[in-house]
Amino acid sequence: MSAVHEPAEPPAVTYTSPVAVRRAHLPFLHLRVLVVDDNRDAADSLADLLRLRGAEVQVCYDGPSALQAAEEFQPDAGLLDVNMPGMDGCELARRLRASATRPLLLVAITAIEGPEEARREEVAGFDVHLTKPADPARVVTLLAGIE
Repeated sequence: MSAVHEPAEPPAVTYTSPVAVRRAHLPFLHLRVLVVDDNRDAADSLADLLRLRGAEVQVCYDGPSALQAAEEFQPDAGLLDVNMPGMDGCELARRLRASATRPLLLVAITAIEGPEEARREEVAGFDVHLTKPADPARVVTLLAGIE
């Protein structure tokens, strides 16, 4: 009789250690950032990186909770996983754009690439596409550019 194995969870995306972030001389962020990813490790790691750089961060693990959080949190930027179950990142981006009461930078962070995906993200209202795993310095520098 063979053992039944549960599928392994995808590996956590490690953005970098706190010491490496401090030594990288990355800009300090004075922003409110909404991070949304159904992979909790990826979302929490990215949030930790942004907090180390001074950002105020709200983390959500699905689209509906992100919409609810955004109403009160009023983010300056949203870093959204595109490929989430239920409400995907493109639908979330459309809804965030429709309800935004101030400028909002929307960044798609996904493993999906290609011209069809780029068009889908553009139509949804994303400003920038980053491929997973996103380079930590690029994420921080990108966000610093909107201050």
